[in-house]
Parts: sequence; structure tokens; C-alpha cells
Amino acid sequence: MKSLNAVIVGGASGLGLATARLMLREGVQALGLIDANAERLDAAAASLREQGATVCTAQGDVSRAVTASAAFDAIVSEMGRVHTMVNCAAIYPRRPILEISDEDWDLENAINIKGTYHMMVAAVKHMMQFSTAGTVAGRIVNVASVDAFKAHPQNTHYAATKAAVVSLTKSFAHEFAPAGILINGVAPAGFATDRARELGFLPELAKANPLGRAAEPEEMAEWIIMMGGPRNTFSTGETVIVSGGYIYA
Repeated sequence: MKSLNAVIVGGASGLGLATARLMLREGVQALGLIDANAERLDAAAASLREQGATVCTAQGDVSRAVTASAAFDAIVSEMGRVHTMVNCAAIYPRRPILEISDEDWDLENAINIKGTYHMMVAAVKHMMQFSTAGTVAGRIVNVASVDAFKAHPQNTHYAATKAAVVSLTKSFAHEFAPAGILINGVAPAGFATDRARELGFLPELAKANPLGRAAEPEEMAEWIIMMGGPRNTFSTGETVIVSGGYIYA
């Protein structure tokens, strides 16, 4: 990641913050964090700066095109060129099928689908400015989920949005491959974020996994950096399942 600038959407906590920390260890030049939660955003940026990172932040609602674009533009105006963007922003409110309301659907779609879409649009518009034949103009990594590939009756609306993220990844990758923009996804099984601990289902995940445990966020971040870093020069449109054997595809 040396000499590269990276933006992480949903970068103030969980997998986004774990990815930011690993990018810093990999020598990233500058980090841009976008998040809806201003308090967490300030705390994350402060912790990264204590470790020597150059960090730019933008608080914003990614579910709306105007505010998503404004947040990305604010990062660019401070940081300059963006080489890599990671879409981590998502919500995970578990509901049985018969209890999912219209409001639940609207919120899931707004953040997990529209938010991913709007941020990809902002990123590709920026990256296309640097398109040169035979070179990589930029990389985007979308965080999907194994739930996009399997039944999830306790969180059907979430699983549906992550299947949509896989589809968006393919469509954007095909559209912008000629411009040298590589767009891929990482589909984790459940991993041990603070939110997962709060919801209390880590023991359930560990029991269901052949490795006998849930992954740590840093283990997923390794795959994000592989797909979004300079070692990836040819893969695009792929969503890599990282599940510890929880699902085989």
C-alpha cells in the first residue's frame, strides 16, 4: 500500500477500522475515513493519527447521492488522488422473516445497497480521470457477506442486500474495466466485531464453523488489502468468500 491513498467508507469502527489499521501497517500514504457517526469518526481518526497516520475525515449520509458525493469530494479536496476505496458501511439488524417491516427494508436498502452504489459512483468518476491504457487507475473493494450465497431466515433482508452488493460489484467491474478500474468484493462469514459481541451470536458462529471459531476483523482486512492493493493487477468482478469453511462455493 506504499505511496497509495485509500478511502474507507464505514471506517470508524469494526471491519473498516481494522482495515485502516492494517493499511497503516502496510505503509499507506494517507487514509480517508467516511462514516455517519461523527463521534466514532473523530475517535478513530485520533487513534490512527497517534500511530503516525495522515487521516482525512468526512461525516456523511451515504444513502443519498448528494451527501455521499459531498463526503467523497471532501476527502479528495484534502487528500488528493484516491487509489483505493473500500465499502464497509452496512447495518445488520436481525429479524425473522415474518417480522420484517417496510421500514426495515427501506433502511437496509438505503445503507447496504444505495450507499454502496453512491460511493462507487463517486469513486469511479474520480478514478476515471487517471485512466491510461494498460494501467490500473484505481481499485474498489465492496464488503459483501456469505449470506449473499446461502439461506438466512433470521436476516433475510440483510442477505438480500448483500446479494445485491455482489451484483453491483459485477456490473461496475464490467462497465469500468476498460478504464482500468478493478472492482472486487470480499464476502466474510461472521467475525468478531464489537457489534457481534453485543448481539451475542459469536458462540453460535463458532459452533457452526469447521475451524471452531469466528474470524477476527484483521483476518478479513487482509483479504480486503489484497484485493484493493497493488498486488491485485488483474482480478475484477470477483467476490471472494472468506468463511473458514462455513460455506464452500
